[in-house]
Amino acid sequence: MKASDNYYAWTATVGEKGQIVIPKQARELFGIKPGDTLLLLGDLQKGLAIPPKGAFQQIYDTAFSDTSKEGEEQ
Repeated sequence: MKASDNYYAWTATVGEKGQIVIPKQARELFGIKPGDTLLLLGDLQKGLAIPPKGAFQQIYDTAFSDTSKEGEEQ
């Protein structure tokens, strides 16, 4: 279902094994292919999010960047 030019909504059913099927339109729109690994992020207040493919590296870099040099010997 298309809400506007940039926003979409779909439904998915969770199977007995906890698996969901990503709707075909969503897979095509986001280039999701069999065997792809997706990152799921959860927030108890906001719910689940699946960032775009390729976002993992940026998220990893942000989460694990050493912004403080505390304790580093010079």
